[in-house]
Amino acid sequence: MTAPKPPEITGIYRYPVKGLTPEPLPRAALTAGETLLFDRRYAIENGPSGFDPAEPKWLPKPHFLMLQRDGWLAALQTHFDDASHVLTIRHNGAVAAQGNLETAEGRAAIEQFFATSYAGQIKGPPKVLTSPGHSFSDVARKVVSIINLASVRAIENMVDHPVHPLRFRANLYVEGWPAWHEFDLLDRTIAIGDVRLKVVKRIVRCAAVNVDPDTAERDLAIPQALQRRLGHGDCGIYAEVTTGGSIAVGDAIMAEQPELL
Repeated sequence: MTAPKPPEITGIYRYPVKGLTPEPLPRAALTAGETLLFDRRYAIENGPSGFDPAEPKWLPKPHFLMLQRDGWLAALQTHFDDASHVLTIRHNGAVAAQGNLETAEGRAAIEQFFATSYAGQIKGPPKVLTSPGHSFSDVARKVVSIINLASVRAIENMVDHPVHPLRFRANLYVEGWPAWHEFDLLDRTIAIGDVRLKVVKRIVRCAAVNVDPDTAERDLAIPQALQRRLGHGDCGIYAEVTTGGSIAVGDAIMAEQPELL
């Protein structure tokens, strides 16, 4: 008999600008206490939020453009270049805006695009926000989000409809765990080669997952289906990097045995 194949990472994604397009990565370097490089490094303020780049503090996502409310964001295709810090926004395949997010001029170009193209859909003047070392995560800690693809398939059965895994906007996608096994890993350490991550929280899903990432249509009611069938709205886990290193698509991901007291 052959040994069963261990669970593995089948996708790695980062989200340089909160609410905008995910970017697939073949590999990534993880640093203890940090997110994936450039993940949620920027956000677009949706009217004045009080965010101070000199003294950055976590703010809840309604202060920013986000898919939970602004489903039309999914119709934009974006790419961020690490070396130049240039964000390119395409709409229907054509370049609609481009700017270096580390310069006032570049940020102004992106802000002008949203201000003119979506004036009736935003609350106030859009402003690109950033602060060195700050992450515009949905939670007030630096985490890596993980989705179990078997749980996504279980949701497909609940809603009787295909569910694109990118609806969940995770950093890592895992194949090989049974459905909902990720919840059993709370407070445990998972290993990817030499990398170690401590699972710290279940992810409570919001209406962002109802938006199809390909069509930008709000066509499902996933949190409601979870509540109805399971009594909660959770799917996925957050983990904090405790030991850094490199990970790649195809790497095995294993839960370490809890220490005996």
